[in-house]
Amino acid sequence: MTDLKTSNILTDTFGRTHNYLRISLTERCNLRCTYCMPAEGIQLSPKANIMTYEEIFTIAQEFVNRGVTKIRLTGGEPLVRKDAAKIIEQLSSLPVELTLTTNGVIVDRFIDLFKKCGIQSLNISLDSLHSSKNQQITRRSYFEKVYQNILLLVDEGFEVKINCVLMKGFNDDEIIDFINLAKDLPVHIRFIEFMPFDGNRWNMDKLVSLKEILDHVHTHFIKDEVLKLQNAPNDTAKSYQIKGYKGTFAIISSVTNPFCDGCNRIRLTANGKIKNCLFSSKESDLLTPLRDGKPIASVIQSAIRSKLKVRNGMDTLDKFKDTDGHNNRSMIQIGG
Repeated sequence: MTDLKTSNILTDTFGRTHNYLRISLTERCNLRCTYCMPAEGIQLSPKANIMTYEEIFTIAQEFVNRGVTKIRLTGGEPLVRKDAAKIIEQLSSLPVELTLTTNGVIVDRFIDLFKKCGIQSLNISLDSLHSSKNQQITRRSYFEKVYQNILLLVDEGFEVKINCVLMKGFNDDEIIDFINLAKDLPVHIRFIEFMPFDGNRWNMDKLVSLKEILDHVHTHFIKDEVLKLQNAPNDTAKSYQIKGYKGTFAIISSVTNPFCDGCNRIRLTANGKIKNCLFSSKESDLLTPLRDGKPIASVIQSAIRSKLKVRNGMDTLDKFKDTDGHNNRSMIQIGG
């Protein structure tokens, strides 16, 4: 029998060690992005089923004791949770790199807290540089506020990554505009391939692939201007820089060119379930045994060991195209 006290329970059967934990603080959000939330909304988990701040810290501490070195807070929108500041302060006491993904609407209220807690990098979701299109995709009119908050974060010295989900016929004509945003601003633009989740009406026709993005880039910039950057071993993004630009751009190609071999991520949903893969429909309940006073290490180990080699078994594009096979939560319930 495996000794959980000494074994590395975060290493799966393919030798991948998971030292990066993404914690969803809430299923709630102040936006209604079409690729994240169904038009009719979602059935929220009962409040009693959502992890308390004490439970979040206890679970996070277990993961850190087992080798997690980075924690990202997600949602929903993590900052709409009433005790978000308390959670951030508690987690900042752990020996990890702490960061978060946010839609940027209320991020200005947390600048001092981020600095106090050692947060240096944030991911901001922004899918169009046009107010009307941004309102169309988010179903809310916060574009100007988000854009000004991005400038504020840059001015305050934070590393800012801008996440843009590309959809054909909607915002793929803004690829160069986004890249040019990095000409004078030290921001990192990250183009994300449109991925299938419950209720977001995904199909391949809407997807803008890594190849299409790069083809578009190379029609606007000469070859010597597009510099390929070195990525870290576990990076999900393929990074580039236009010569002379302050910032960079990258492509996250989860659909057409997955990066599963180097995956080091594990997700914890707001209701205390482990998802060992973004595309997995199977989940492992940590919250129930925790509340029952039982050890959770064996649950974590089982979840990690059951992780498949590629995208929940969808190892070909043909399998991925079969949308009937995507029996998954909506993105807002998983955590970005």
